[in-house]
Amino acid sequence: MNGLVFEKRDFTPDHLHTLKTLHLNNYPILYILYNEKKRPSAYIGQTVQASRRLKTHLEDKKRKNLNRSILIGHEKFNQSATYNIESNLINYFIADNHYQLQNVSQTRSRVMHNYYQKSFYNEELFQAIWEKLREENIVSETVENLRNKDIYKLSPYKELSPQQLDIKNEILDFCKEHIDKEGNHVIAIEGDAGTGKSVLLSSLFNTIQDLAKDDSPLNNTDNYLLVNHTEMLKTYKSIANSLPNLKKKNLMKPTPFINEKTKAGETADIVLVDEAHLLLTKEDSYNNFRYQNQLDEIIKRSKITIVIFDPKQVLKIKSYWNDQLLEEITKQYNAKTVKLTDQMRMNANPETIKWIDNFVAKEILPLPSEEDSSFELELFEDAETFKQAIENKNKEIGLSRIVSTFDYLHKKDGKTYIVDEEGINMPWNITQDSVTWAENPGSIKEIGSIYTVQGFDLNYVGVVLGPSISYDKGKNKLIIDSSKYKDTGAFISRTDLSLEKNQEIKEEIILNSINVLMKRGIHGLYIYATDPKLRQKLLELKRGK
Repeated sequence: MNGLVFEKRDFTPDHLHTLKTLHLNNYPILYILYNEKKRPSAYIGQTVQASRRLKTHLEDKKRKNLNRSILIGHEKFNQSATYNIESNLINYFIADNHYQLQNVSQTRSRVMHNYYQKSFYNEELFQAIWEKLREENIVSETVENLRNKDIYKLSPYKELSPQQLDIKNEILDFCKEHIDKEGNHVIAIEGDAGTGKSVLLSSLFNTIQDLAKDDSPLNNTDNYLLVNHTEMLKTYKSIANSLPNLKKKNLMKPTPFINEKTKAGETADIVLVDEAHLLLTKEDSYNNFRYQNQLDEIIKRSKITIVIFDPKQVLKIKSYWNDQLLEEITKQYNAKTVKLTDQMRMNANPETIKWIDNFVAKEILPLPSEEDSSFELELFEDAETFKQAIENKNKEIGLSRIVSTFDYLHKKDGKTYIVDEEGINMPWNITQDSVTWAENPGSIKEIGSIYTVQGFDLNYVGVVLGPSISYDKGKNKLIIDSSKYKDTGAFISRTDLSLEKNQEIKEEIILNSINVLMKRGIHGLYIYATDPKLRQKLLELKRGK
């Protein structure tokens, strides 16, 4: 690209005196310091005083193993641009997963903001810089491929919204204030699907771990991020490969954490719990949990517990939560609650979000009247057209997948189980050990379950509504028939609840699963209903009747 200055050089005192190239000296620049060892390290920065900043790095013991540098300048660089591109480079380096970065958190500054010609710097110029790095074999994957990776989307260096940043800083202040106080302290973060809970948690945990190594009130604290979702745990562990203070041993599932701390007779300092609505609320010997409530046991073993919670994403009776049960647990510890309300995942207007929310509440509204240019809500009459539409989107922009309500037999015994043989006629997902399901290219030929996609983004999601979801024309409402739902493990009744309550929760679980599935797509939601009555109603909506 015209105007781009890109210089590779040794990172030594001698080479500091040669920064004479126009737009490298006394201009805003970007720089990458790195080595080429078996497990290479790198540091990414931006500065307006290149010689002075690089001299400081040369004197820093933390950079002593870095012996190469890349300096990047441009005639149109300004500090907002270099700051923005620096953040992008860190995020994409983490996703490329080749270097262990030496960057640590800038705790209060990474917030989304606009500036003059941001799209030019953020897209066109960044793309040119990244392609130049690929030519030099510094990085390998394309921007397009990395953008679709969950490790990129959950990078701790993603810019936060003003609301996310305010909550992050509030929680950091809470931790610093309470870390040396007696007792157990709790702060809960509540938010609907797609409000950026996991991105906030990723950023928060990385900063806490950086502060644990810094001269701060959190210095030398023993902290953990607990993740009850196997696919999500893979992503967090992949992120840990690239950052200096994230260690895989501090990323755990809840039951091993509880059992490990119990055996050692120890208490953790700060524990963050992602997707706390998946925690058990009764004993479960199959999962080696011998107590009555996982959240309560985690809180007892932690000085400070930070909980991400959304009761609308509860998917099993044994994990049944509602606002009242959460309050009963947390009020013992004088818990503080903060709320995320902004929809961060879906590029949909409020009318489209309202339509989905009402559908999940069993109300079928007319389709949004206002055209949504940035989000497609499409209803399909036949399975083949539906499948082809998702395949086309996957070819066009990638990461587009079909998912289904759990209305078809699905076992983990290595056999193939088919979703809707007479219509969709595709196999359920096969669990992958190395990558998350949606990132496996072959998964475009499979149907994802709720357990493969909860917490993750897709570009386009095609949702199969199975036989448990029908329609009552007289009442103009969804009918939920839990007897047709095949996730039998989710429906194991609880003896501490009445028959009526167990039945009520079953319907709630099916509606929660629809909510989670329908809110996976960034750019679009495609719906195919297998029940003839519901499909007919949706087609009437499409035709404007």
